[in-house]
Amino acid sequence: MIKLRSTAGTGYTYVTRKNRRTTPDRLTLNKYDPIIRKHVEFREDR
Repeated sequence: MIKLRSTAGTGYTYVTRKNRRTTPDRLTLNKYDPIIRKHVEFREDR
């Protein structure tokens, strides 16, 4: 289980799963941030 935190600085997070064997580096995804109502980049937060 990992947290994806918004790079927009709103503090919004998504919680998801990740296979560490196939993706050992940090995950970045474009997802919707409802606080600013836009799609922004979310990065893995440990």
